[in-house]
Amino acid sequence: MFNKRNLVMMFCQMGFGFSFYGVMIVLTPFFLEKLQYSEADTLMVIGAFGAVGTLFSIAGGVIGDKFLGAYRSLVVGYVAFTLGYVLLMISAVGVNVPLSLMGIALASYGRGLMSPNYPTLFQTTFASQADFEKVYPINYSVNNLGAFLGQYVFPFLTLIIGYKGNFMLSAIMAGLGVLSLLLIRKPLVTHADEIDKTPVSVQSWLKFFGLSALMIAVVFYMFSDMDIGQYIVYAISAAAIGYFVVLMLKAARSTALRMGTILIMVLLSIAFFVYYGQMMTSMNIVAINTMRGDLFGIIPIQPEGSLVMNPLWCAVAGPVIAFITNRLEKRDIFLSTPVKVGVAFILTTIAFAILTVSLLHIGPDTILRPEIFLLVHFFQAFAEVVVGSLVVAYILSVAPKAIASFSVSLFMVAMAVSGIIGAVFSTSIALDKGTKLTQAIAVESYGGFFMTLTIFAVVLTVVAFLSAILIKKMLKAADDWDQQQSQHDQH
Repeated sequence: MFNKRNLVMMFCQMGFGFSFYGVMIVLTPFFLEKLQYSEADTLMVIGAFGAVGTLFSIAGGVIGDKFLGAYRSLVVGYVAFTLGYVLLMISAVGVNVPLSLMGIALASYGRGLMSPNYPTLFQTTFASQADFEKVYPINYSVNNLGAFLGQYVFPFLTLIIGYKGNFMLSAIMAGLGVLSLLLIRKPLVTHADEIDKTPVSVQSWLKFFGLSALMIAVVFYMFSDMDIGQYIVYAISAAAIGYFVVLMLKAARSTALRMGTILIMVLLSIAFFVYYGQMMTSMNIVAINTMRGDLFGIIPIQPEGSLVMNPLWCAVAGPVIAFITNRLEKRDIFLSTPVKVGVAFILTTIAFAILTVSLLHIGPDTILRPEIFLLVHFFQAFAEVVVGSLVVAYILSVAPKAIASFSVSLFMVAMAVSGIIGAVFSTSIALDKGTKLTQAIAVESYGGFFMTLTIFAVVLTVVAFLSAILIKKMLKAADDWDQQQSQHDQH
């Protein structure tokens, strides 16, 4: 099933996970300690960094579909990662805020190019859609293996080589990704879509560079002023979804029905990733302020390193979910992707309920053991792998070929807008500089916040399963329409 092409791409994916999420985990203390940002401002910037790159996958999808093709877009994306981390390294040496913001803007731009074009190109490295769908959850785990390594070692490396050393290491890993893609260019392009085999015109290059400059400028402005920047995210997200709706209304009935199911899945994904985004914002701040001690008393872990538990479980979850799915199918039990998304919401509800109970019963010392966060991340990681890998595969299976990358980018839009919404929510628990965390604050502010999220998660679980029923009916109606049209054409 595996070949050199998809193995090299998975190496690039692991390198991305290591560098991007390693950087993300040290950005919070970097902004708090070195750049002297407040908790609220840091939460907004980190939330935006986790989300904005996925937002600009809208443009990344258009670039891949219309201008450069998936392969070229992916190479440029990794080049942007490399340059962004280099700028962060330089900014860490001179404590330069504008350079820091430009660095994360470039990294966000690179993610915008990578997010829709990686699965589009990765799909072409397999003999069939079925093989792709079986391996994609494993690819997701490979990404999270890299993220696990980055998020675990970066906080410790900070004590040895500082923030500048971490950023330099990330630049090296991103550079290796560029080199790997260039070395295997010929076999990748040979099996890729036709646009990757066609030379790019000067006009297309000019459009690409113009669009890229605009993207980077907008992202830099957003990071510089998040109060206005969040509304840019909302506007772009609404425009992307609106454009998709327009295309859906113009399509044939069966195509429109299938595109309608994509829209439902995107809306469910927005709701889910509001919860996912809490791991990097509110949950991370809670861990930094409350998590103390070694995991199981023997494994050292930094408070800001609690995020490492997510990719750890995600790396486990991919193969486990693939195994469970295969076992169920051998027994003729086939769960649709929408039903699996409903199961993901159940897991998220359990995760946030555990954290809520722990915070509501926190002691006067305001300390939570690392094992609590390990359990929370266990349930949330399994939910994330289901939504993060299977929804993309579902979209590719029903989306019209001409707008495949753009359709996938809608999933990235869901991650982006939900990340900003989640970041805005999380600022409600931010403490003013100099405020000491007390048991009362932990219970009322932290505990009350996560209890509210848990209640809404229960409601969303019901909505998800009702949506699964609706999607099943829509797909059946689309198939029936195609059959009627086929019979009509024969007569």
